[in-house]
Amino acid sequence: MKLNTQDQKPIYLQIQEGLENAILAGTYAEETQIPSTTELSQAFQINPATAGKGVNTLVDEGFCYKKRGIGIFVKKGAREMLKKKRQTAFKETYLSPLIKEAKQLDISMENLIRWIKEADDANN
Repeated sequence: MKLNTQDQKPIYLQIQEGLENAILAGTYAEETQIPSTTELSQAFQINPATAGKGVNTLVDEGFCYKKRGIGIFVKKGAREMLKKKRQTAFKETYLSPLIKEAKQLDISMENLIRWIKEADDANN
């Protein structure tokens, strides 16, 4: 996980997204412990409160849970829940505006799908 201090995105969100990506990638499996706020703050030389805010967001959203005195763990089913969250965001952020723009430009769904397939082929 890398943090970009030049990014407009707040550090705590970068921590949250980095941990989400690690959960999705299987780096942190379900029912395993994620790094503590102390570990994160030391590794990235950031304020522990900032690291805590990123981690606590995962707890608040139901992807992780706290074991008192032990640490924070990935909740069972978190990977699937994260996938659904990201898929919804993907649809809202990319697909809906893409389809709206395609309609304004009179681009047929067939052409749009063909272009997506061509772009996919070019990236493989």
